[in-house]
Amino acid sequence: MDRQKQRITLTAAAMLVPLMAACGSEKADGAGASAGADRPVTGVRWNVDSVTADDRTQKAPTGAHMTIDKGRAEGSFGCNHFGAEATVDGDRVRLSKTMSTEMACENKPMAFEEVLARTLSDQELKSEVDGDRLVLTTDRGDTVRLTRAEDAPLSGTEWTVTTPETDGRAHLTFDEKKGTVSGSLGCNKVNAEATVRDGAVTLGPPATTRMMCEDSLMADEKALLRLFDGTVKYRVDHQTLTLTSENGPTVRAVAER
Repeated sequence: MDRQKQRITLTAAAMLVPLMAACGSEKADGAGASAGADRPVTGVRWNVDSVTADDRTQKAPTGAHMTIDKGRAEGSFGCNHFGAEATVDGDRVRLSKTMSTEMACENKPMAFEEVLARTLSDQELKSEVDGDRLVLTTDRGDTVRLTRAEDAPLSGTEWTVTTPETDGRAHLTFDEKKGTVSGSLGCNKVNAEATVRDGAVTLGPPATTRMMCEDSLMADEKALLRLFDGTVKYRVDHQTLTLTSENGPTVRAVAER
């Protein structure tokens, strides 16, 4: 199935999105505070744990999550990605104008997505925050349970480079204790000194192997090499790492589980 066909968008009537508590508007922020002032609902990535509907509880697949910010609710059912508008009145949340991709994923419980969408679409949900836990409840008593997602640590995580595209071959692992970074540039292996301080990483000159690969891979490898022998800013947003240098490329990578 080509990518164009995979990314079909649907109207809310066709496939509705789940799990939203509190929107990212000012009104939503107030609702988040009423649910738990010290642990707001908005601006947080929540992992979906389970959905209970018709007295049956189903465990969520790995990767199911949602984030609410600035009047939008976005996330993944585990296979398909979704987006929706949400309105908030106190601790009540309503989703509308839901859109979703339509993909069939192997080894993913597609029935779970249908139940989750049906449970949360076009009805009011009550949000309750208890520490790192969020529960969304319909008026009939069906529930979606979620847990606050923590950011992956910079050090010790294998970060697979997604930008530039290297077909998943490029990856980097930082070791703050040793003061090093090592991995692959897509074709050649690399290691260098790496000092992490105040949201930035100072990288030393890279030591690499000297293999030759296809031209496109070598071009991306040269772009990655421009990160080294200088200082780059870094930011971790849940499972995504962004490295930004003043004169080089912006590199993005995702944490391998």
